[in-house]
Amino acid sequence: MELAVLGLSTDEERVYEALVAQPGSTLDALSDHLATPAGPLEPVLAALVAKHLVTGSGTPARYLAAPPDIAINQLVQLRERELSAARAKVHSLAEIHRSAHRASPELVIEQLTDRETIATAVAHLESEARRQVRVFDTPPYYEKPGGEGAARNTQAQIARHQNDGVAHRVIYSLDALTWPHKLETDILPAARGGEQARTRRSLPIKLIIRDDQDALIPFDLSRSGLQVAYLVRRSPLLTALEALFEGEWAQAVPLDPTAANPTDYAGTTGPDDETRALLAMMMAGLTDTAIARVNGWSTRTTYRRLQRLMTDLGASSRFQAGCLAERRGWL
Repeated sequence: MELAVLGLSTDEERVYEALVAQPGSTLDALSDHLATPAGPLEPVLAALVAKHLVTGSGTPARYLAAPPDIAINQLVQLRERELSAARAKVHSLAEIHRSAHRASPELVIEQLTDRETIATAVAHLESEARRQVRVFDTPPYYEKPGGEGAARNTQAQIARHQNDGVAHRVIYSLDALTWPHKLETDILPAARGGEQARTRRSLPIKLIIRDDQDALIPFDLSRSGLQVAYLVRRSPLLTALEALFEGEWAQAVPLDPTAANPTDYAGTTGPDDETRALLAMMMAGLTDTAIARVNGWSTRTTYRRLQRLMTDLGASSRFQAGCLAERRGWL
């Protein structure tokens, strides 16, 4: 029954609904209406009176249901206070749990072995971040793109984090970009909402890192989807995972959510002949002036084209641009 969540039994809900529809009923009238012996109804009415949902007066007693919008809402508010207290207890226990694990070197890595536990861990990492969330996003997935509870719940999380100064940095593999419907339903909405998105042709693992506190590495061990994940707490291993992410981030290509075809930024589309020539001259060590003279450009135009090329590659230096171009097969 609908009111069971508020602590009402099935019989209590039946009797209360009957009194809402027939105020002032006596015990005998209720018995006739519900086709139930009067004896079993007496303790039910007593319980409703104790819960302030029903009042009785007179001889024989006539019963009135308290207004539902007041009485039921009071029960709802009571349950909300109980749930709030339970949540506070959970957070307290979680902090004790984390502290105990930080104090025990042998508990630096925890194995999670079912979807619900893994999903809870993911939600915790995303909701408890204070500085940044870093993610390797690559298939397979255990939910359909855009599904409830999927990472696109992260869209609301990103919006909240934007106000708190929490950065979301996500690297998507080429397989993630081409996964059915994921680009339009998951990736682009998140990028337009403030997520810093980049792409790599492939990623070594799936990964979520919260600040410098903990990380989650999910594994797909069967065709049914994610079954196992490792939760890594602050340790040298977590430091290594952070370094892995930053290394991949430096080589990843920024994803432009406004581009006509954002998958081009994953390196699936090669450069034109002019860009290849520009790369070759840059890698040969020619100065901006020399490149300008060879192409008949102004120095300003040359500088602008080089900067645009480095931005497209996600590079912060000419050396890095050359390395990234080589990795993408542009040289």
